[in-house]
Amino acid sequence: MAKKSAIQKNLNKEKQVKKNKLRRERLKSICSNRSLPMEQRFEAQLKLSEMPRNGSKVRLRNRCLITGRPRGYYRKVKMSRIALRELALSGQIPGMVKSSW
Repeated sequence: MAKKSAIQKNLNKEKQVKKNKLRRERLKSICSNRSLPMEQRFEAQLKLSEMPRNGSKVRLRNRCLITGRPRGYYRKVKMSRIALRELALSGQIPGMVKSSW
């Protein structure tokens, strides 16, 4: 089980990313648009740099929904490998069986 504070930090970052998503995208599009004047693009870049860093999607960490574990994460099921194996062995994931050969 991951530390509660690490899980909470990541949740707070997710909220901030969701909150700032539209404004951040708009400013990024202005910055990358070469047809706009240099002053306008530079101004947009300054506004973007003044925004909170935790509002960036890059700063999010994929964590297991059950344990909060940051490593061994499967995106498709949003779970760590350990939690996935435990649920599969207990028969809670339909269609998943332990392989043996």
